[in-house]
Amino acid sequence: MAFKSGSFATFLILCPTCFFLGIIFSMFPYDYPILWSTTPTPEAHFDYFEAHLRFLHASPPLIPRILHIVIFLGLAGLITKLYRPSESNMLFDGASLVLYMCGITVYIANIVKGLRLASAGQYGAELATTPEDKEQILGREDSLKVLAASNTILALVLVGVLVLQAGQWYAERKDAQEYESLAEGKKKDEGEAVAASATASGASSGKPGRQASQRKKN
Repeated sequence: MAFKSGSFATFLILCPTCFFLGIIFSMFPYDYPILWSTTPTPEAHFDYFEAHLRFLHASPPLIPRILHIVIFLGLAGLITKLYRPSESNMLFDGASLVLYMCGITVYIANIVKGLRLASAGQYGAELATTPEDKEQILGREDSLKVLAASNTILALVLVGVLVLQAGQWYAERKDAQEYESLAEGKKKDEGEAVAASATASGASSGKPGRQASQRKKN
């Protein structure tokens, strides 16, 4: 079976998406007590979370470069599938591209900004330049909660991309099965028509032979 360009583009979409979901899952032990736990979050947990974010932000430049390359690969896969798109590509891949861009927006607007704030260790009133800004800028705990919520939003967006790609595969598979069944039915009808015409021609060619033999006997 030939290796299709569409399958390679799907591979470029699924691998980065699963890669990012793995990264987000590694953050879940920090996000769960902040967002989902019914008990009050201890102050020490925010310290652990902030220390972890500082460690991530201080990683070598190679790490964010690899991350951005993987982001670009997923985007390239979506754009490749939308080149000369079919109706299926416009529906599923178009929606996947929208979700993927939403994920990139959340990453740039919330996660990168949150990492910079955590690395600097300045929140809320420390960043305010006027008394009015002190009430508008979030404090330490709220900023970390926003970052944890951004991870959850990003996870939902990426799961949506996987669901859309799986839906496209299922729809194309059903279309292929229906096409094969229609083709088989058409071949069967053509075979029956050929057999019927052959039977009719054989019957018509047999009648003159019988008439000639009867004349010879007479």
